[in-house]
Amino acid sequence: MSMSSRRYFAVWALALLMPVSWQAVAQSARAVPESNRASHASHAAAPLSPAERGALARAFVMKWGQYVQRVYDVPVGVWSKRMVSNFVAADAMNFRNALRRDTLEGALAELNGTGHRLVDAKVIDAYARQAPGTSGQAVAKALGDTARDLVFTAVPPCRIADTRVVGGAIAANSTRNFYALASAYTSQGGNATSCNVPIATAATAIAINVTAVTPTGAGYATVYPFATAQPLAASVNYTAGAIVNNSVVVGIPSPLLSNDFTIYTFAQSHYVIDIVGYFAPPQATPVQCMQTSVSTESIPAGLAAFYLAPACPTGYQSVSVGCWSVAGVYSTGSSLGFTRPDNRASCGWHNTTGAARDVNAAAVCCRVPGR
Repeated sequence: MSMSSRRYFAVWALALLMPVSWQAVAQSARAVPESNRASHASHAAAPLSPAERGALARAFVMKWGQYVQRVYDVPVGVWSKRMVSNFVAADAMNFRNALRRDTLEGALAELNGTGHRLVDAKVIDAYARQAPGTSGQAVAKALGDTARDLVFTAVPPCRIADTRVVGGAIAANSTRNFYALASAYTSQGGNATSCNVPIATAATAIAINVTAVTPTGAGYATVYPFATAQPLAASVNYTAGAIVNNSVVVGIPSPLLSNDFTIYTFAQSHYVIDIVGYFAPPQATPVQCMQTSVSTESIPAGLAAFYLAPACPTGYQSVSVGCWSVAGVYSTGSSLGFTRPDNRASCGWHNTTGAARDVNAAAVCCRVPGR
């Protein structure tokens, strides 16, 4: 497609002015007899004129725009603008095949040329089976994993940036970088303190409230880690003149770089950012252990029975139990109390003497205190 044709189509796609029914386009694609598939494929592969490409793009947006807005909370106009590059690049056959799909995943796969001969269910399954990290899906974490099993520390809400104070509004369709770990945030319009976030912490993500203040038009903002590719996602959606905020968790570079995160804004807008917490890797701590007091009970002559050791403090688990008595009173076993609601260890005794005897028990209790 020539540069002038691309410019013509891009202007059309943003305006979405050409009246066409996606049902008509899709039905015409379905109506090709099996015997004519080869000639149809040849025809479909022919280059599209800007007007034809525009008609197909409008049909695609009309078919899926409301679905995207309802499910992903992205305005139809915003989504259609994001799709322009896909509409420009799609070949004729893929474009027409995409309109026959019954799911958005299948339509996008067809449009991009990756859904050939795959039914919608297989396309969805292929997305789900992509290697971890290739499509942004979460990866299962292991307890204590320093990359994923992060510990959240809340801090009192504290302002780290305010473009009304420093820097001015962020221009439409542009980005600005910010830092989140510092001894003071005055250089970006924020607090003169560290906001209770230790600078030396190995934080790898932060929790912030992002407020868009009086944007000049409808649109969205995207918050993402500094020095990474901008994701196709909206952190805050807004309308012209509104004051709208949202809670955002965003990763920050590790090791630290000159900035921590970036904000992209579709429309010109001021932004106010408050930090409310941070995520850092778990830190190994020594196990804390203590011994309970000694319990002493009297076991009657000839009796076999279990007697409880003193209970562990709240948050501790019994890990061993000591049981002792006198000659003629034999141990029949012990239990650490894992299955007991009160978590109390116990000792079993058999008194073979001819009189009552004292039996003694004490538990060792431990806990992992965490950070």
